[in-house]
Amino acid sequence: MPATIDWHARAAALSVNGSAFVNGRYVPARSGKTFDCVNPATGKVLAQVAACDVEDVNHAVAVARQAFESGVWSRMAPRERKKRLAAFADLIASNTEELALLETLDMGKPIRDSLAVDLPLSAQCIDWYAEAIDKLYDEIAPTASTAVSLIRREPLGVVAAVVPWNFPLLMAAWKLGPILAAGNSVILKPAEQSPLTAIRLGELAAQAGIPDGVFNVLPGFGETAGRALGLHMDVDAVAFTGSTEVGKYFLQYSGQSNMKRVGLECGGKSPNIILADAPDLDAAATAAAWGIFYNQGEVCNAGSRLIVERGVKDEVVEKVVAVGSAIKVGDPLDPATEMGAMVDGRQTERVLEYIAKGKAEGATLRLGGNRVAGEGCFIEATLFDDVTSGMTIAREEIFGPVLATIAAADVDEAIRIGNDTSYGLAAAVWTRDINTAFKASSALRAGVVWVNCFDHGDISSPFGGFKQSGFGRDKSLHALEKYTELKATWIHLGQ
Repeated sequence: MPATIDWHARAAALSVNGSAFVNGRYVPARSGKTFDCVNPATGKVLAQVAACDVEDVNHAVAVARQAFESGVWSRMAPRERKKRLAAFADLIASNTEELALLETLDMGKPIRDSLAVDLPLSAQCIDWYAEAIDKLYDEIAPTASTAVSLIRREPLGVVAAVVPWNFPLLMAAWKLGPILAAGNSVILKPAEQSPLTAIRLGELAAQAGIPDGVFNVLPGFGETAGRALGLHMDVDAVAFTGSTEVGKYFLQYSGQSNMKRVGLECGGKSPNIILADAPDLDAAATAAAWGIFYNQGEVCNAGSRLIVERGVKDEVVEKVVAVGSAIKVGDPLDPATEMGAMVDGRQTERVLEYIAKGKAEGATLRLGGNRVAGEGCFIEATLFDDVTSGMTIAREEIFGPVLATIAAADVDEAIRIGNDTSYGLAAAVWTRDINTAFKASSALRAGVVWVNCFDHGDISSPFGGFKQSGFGRDKSLHALEKYTELKATWIHLGQ
């Protein structure tokens, strides 16, 4: 990261757009209503953002439908669609510093992470799906010689992408890449806490040559704009990342409307299992610390439950405490900051309430547990020891920098504890025994299982959950399955 950049000066000079983006142009909400977009590190208002509602959704859906039916994108030659989507990725990459600054100001993550993680991975995601467009083949079924059965994937139509506030740009990219690659029109609905990078993407998409009406952005509240998209009779699918509670609303909306397809990547309470024969306890402890404290713990697959075999539990806890104690919490615009602000005051209070419950239910507070003094929404890296599976902090998703440590007698008990949750997004196991690794990875009910690492992967590997963590997959070619319909055409050739 360039050390010479004065990020505070850049922030002061930044022009922030709060408009919706519909049919290739920026527009206000039809009602004229706006809401404050607030910097959680300072409490200062960054912009007035369009508060889109039902009327805006109706208009955007009509525009997106017209664009889809016209074929301007849905029937564009794959090589040309690839060219324009790749140009979109290039524009994201060439505007890295501006987008990273918007991301950090908007939701509080350290600028070092926005620059080194969120922006490169977002551009890479879009580019990867662009490269896939002209390499996907349809199929011919193995029929008798009297017939030919063509099996083709066709775009769904109008897709609503409803994304969360913890990785606003990256989660948008995970949706936009396959949605657009498949030939759909899209309406991107960012979280009200973090709409700024999504809004900026509208202009970049237009510059890349994505036709008017194909890419639209509607900022607004979940209970208004989000609900309207979920209930709209002409939206063919909703791709949602967020809480399990809200994910269930979209399932209800689908049943109450047109049975639209719903893809859900929801909450998690991921177990990170460290066994006594782990190949490197220092590496395991460091990964355990960053598996929960990275991005202020605002990560759906955060390793929020540390399950450790009793023989090494105390040693591991000491190592995690040492790593957590050294993490620099503070100004997100300081390149040295490693943990920034919580996304807003509401989430800050929610996390503090969970910390209070942990204390009240008998867990031992070994690290942190406090709100950082001063302005802004900052919480210390926090670790509880002597946690049992029945405690609230072991069962509910906190979405903050709070780690619950649980002891296990052996791998079998560790697996039982790991699976004792309504979630199933991710899990990890640390062991030098390949048989134990296979046993644990097979037995753990999670969409992703890491062995001797945590939160590794790339765009080629699918991501998604079991149980109440949702269904459907982001990333990889499997993501295209959510945004296409499978059509069989049977051609009778005669005798």
